Amino acid sequence: MLAGSVLAGWVGAAGPVVAQVSGRVVVTDVGGRVAPDLGDAVIFLGGRGPRGAAPARPELALDGRQFRPRVLAIPAGTTINFPNLDPFNHNVFSLSEGNTFDLGLYGRGESRNRRFTRAGLVRIFCNIHPRMSAFIVVRDNAYYTQPGADGSFTIPAVPPGTYTLHVWHERAPEVNQEITVPVGGLSGLALSMDASGYRWAQHRNKYGQEYGSGAARERY
Repeated sequence: MLAGSVLAGWVGAAGPVVAQVSGRVVVTDVGGRVAPDLGDAVIFLGGRGPRGAAPARPELALDGRQFRPRVLAIPAGTTINFPNLDPFNHNVFSLSEGNTFDLGLYGRGESRNRRFTRAGLVRIFCNIHPRMSAFIVVRDNAYYTQPGADGSFTIPAVPPGTYTLHVWHERAPEVNQEITVPVGGLSGLALSMDASGYRWAQHRNKYGQEYGSGAARERY
């Protein structure tokens, strides 16, 4: 579960005062190399706040034995479609606490969906293809974003106050940092994540069992 903290905003005569929080996140791999998947990070502020707006027709497509996109940040209450674009069957599932589901077996041209109501990290897999994985970060406020390919990010419409800023990436330990957002906003944040210790490990199938003997040899 992704944790948060209580924020402190304030309201002026014309309504809530809001600003923005911006900066850049860098994820480093072995040898200090900048990771190529900076856009797969998620930056969010913990605490109470208004719910964010769901993206139009959000989906995680099954395409080329991959989930596209691999990482998706959404507000709680969002329904995600999982269309199958491959010429063979898939079985999308998750065993994540509070967001467990199993869409069953379905083929090309079909689409199934799931509504996510509980904030947290949802790990998504396919029960047929052991190397398929995706991540949905469900948030209970509007203060979150995913960075661009260069790691730059902006969280708009943030009331002034004190927050815990969280940075998540699948291959690095989560970074948590206390920040204070003034009336004029907060910019120039430099956030670093160390993915040099990441080692891929095979997940289990939807029954909690190991995949077949061919799992380690599967290549995509």
